[in-house]
Amino acid sequence: MEHAHLRYFLVVGASVSFVLMCVSAMLLSQAQKHAERRDKRLASIGDAHQRIITLEISAIGERTAVEKRPALAKISWIFGFDPERPQLYPLRWWMIVIGLLVLARLAEFLIADLLGRFAMASIPVLWLVMCHQVFAYFDNRHKQRLLFEFPDALAMLVRAIRVGIPVSEALRNVARASPPLTAAGFSRLVEQVSIGVPMDEALQEMARDSGLTEYRFFATTLTLQNQTGGTLSDTLESLADVIRRRVALKAKGKAMTSEARSSSAVLAVMPLATGLMLYLISPKYIIVLFTTTQGKSMLGLAVIMLSLGILSIHTIIQKVLA
Repeated sequence: MEHAHLRYFLVVGASVSFVLMCVSAMLLSQAQKHAERRDKRLASIGDAHQRIITLEISAIGERTAVEKRPALAKISWIFGFDPERPQLYPLRWWMIVIGLLVLARLAEFLIADLLGRFAMASIPVLWLVMCHQVFAYFDNRHKQRLLFEFPDALAMLVRAIRVGIPVSEALRNVARASPPLTAAGFSRLVEQVSIGVPMDEALQEMARDSGLTEYRFFATTLTLQNQTGGTLSDTLESLADVIRRRVALKAKGKAMTSEARSSSAVLAVMPLATGLMLYLISPKYIIVLFTTTQGKSMLGLAVIMLSLGILSIHTIIQKVLA
């Protein structure tokens, strides 16, 4: 009878997970359509330059071949970290990977009785999923900070150009006066240009390091100006205005999803707090979940369903804000 109840909970959990995944897929499709419309609006900035056909504006391309050691490239692809940007992570990448392996082993202990002999096979899956999620979190946090600081840097650059300061010196001023994260990228750009690297290549490298579309548009703008001339300050001001609107839209979306993010935090903390309180009040009542086979199965099922629910909420939020 107890096994029948367990199968019932498994079926319900699988059904709920399937519904959540369907909703996530629908929201992802809508977010992708919104992103396509947004990219078209951003692309309209460069419509005035469509008469030039043979411009070398490789800075707008995605990161392609990078010079990395083959073994490290394979490892980075498996675990989802970027070996060329270690500053994104608070610890060395291998320390994060080892720590997540320990967490995956603890998760396997909780669901061992539920999955039986397949429990050990779940460790690599949990490990890789957690690695990709954690490294993606650090990367997204870095991109958001860069995006929120970028409009002020562009405004500073526009003001300097309008008063007659050369572009190279204006970039140097931005590197000196910007917040540390933005200043680091512009400092590398200025250093590369000062040692003889062409401006186009230095801009391309900065755009690739940032990982932001806005930086690629900025690199394209300066590349077009170097090759065709024109009023750079007006173009940069238009670009800054577009980026400010995008930043405001992201901030508005984050505010509108604050309720969902708070709900996910409450869902994650409440079971732990409730379990701890029950353990302090009546240890014999809660210890059954850790000492009996049925209790361990129920605990593992609860962990799986709670994790899927929180992951679904965060996936929907990220896709909506993308």
